[in-house]
Amino acid sequence: MTDIEFDFLRSYLKTRSGLALSAEKRYLVESRLGPVCRRFNLADLGALATALKSGRDTAMERAVVEAMTTNETFFFRDRVPFDLFRDVLLPEAMARRASQRRLRIWCAAASTGQEPYSLAMMLNDAAPRLAGWSVDLVATDLSTEVLEKAKAGLYSHFEVQRGLPVQALIKHFEQVGEQWRISAPLRQMVDYRPLNLLHPFDALGSFDIIYCRNVLIYFDAPTKGDVLGRLSASLAPDGALLLGAAETVIGLTDRLVPSPQHRGLYNQAGGAAARAPAARPLPAAPILPAAGIPPLRRVVGL
Repeated sequence: MTDIEFDFLRSYLKTRSGLALSAEKRYLVESRLGPVCRRFNLADLGALATALKSGRDTAMERAVVEAMTTNETFFFRDRVPFDLFRDVLLPEAMARRASQRRLRIWCAAASTGQEPYSLAMMLNDAAPRLAGWSVDLVATDLSTEVLEKAKAGLYSHFEVQRGLPVQALIKHFEQVGEQWRISAPLRQMVDYRPLNLLHPFDALGSFDIIYCRNVLIYFDAPTKGDVLGRLSASLAPDGALLLGAAETVIGLTDRLVPSPQHRGLYNQAGGAAARAPAARPLPAAPILPAAGIPPLRRVVGL
């Protein structure tokens, strides 16, 4: 692969996915796109670059972008954002939406589904208090391949060992051969949709809580600022945005401000959430059989 071909692939990936690759990441391009070359019977990355320039093969274009996507995830990843959901974000949102009795939650980089399913398990635990509520749990990702895995809800023994408490495994999963499938009621709670964060997403509507964790770190500063500005537009005035531990809004947008109490949590600048008193944490919920979830409705659509 020549320098010109490498620069083309870097530019191509940034335009299509926002991925900003430094010159030192040449090895990453070679290791991840080599299998794509073999899949499409191309001699090398130079031939791949030439084929991409023609713009004639959408399957190849999608395969290139998806091959470079990092899908590292696991259940209850980093734990703190999920404790925050249980103890602060959910009770506060329920207090604010008591008259509407509707909540909208978005996982904006869902990968293979562990994050939205972690939230679904916590919503199941809170189901007695959410009886009669409509809860939209929308999960999106750039990669259609990982979304198909997420929809299937089928995970290896290694994947369920990463972050998933044994009690949750017993309660919410069934063994299928050497794999584990999350229960149908929880699968049905999540509305999976393909979405590229570089493209407009205002059609998704407004959300009370948005999780967009560990994806902005792959973008350059202008792209981060653009995505954050549009996330702000999709966030309710009193809503909450959660970013990854290595991500921030500081220096990128003035529409969002960090929470003084909780790292990784951001609110609308001057929004109601920053002024409202904190709600009391919800008391611990009794353990419910996964198949016997009280009426917790998921509204599909907008």
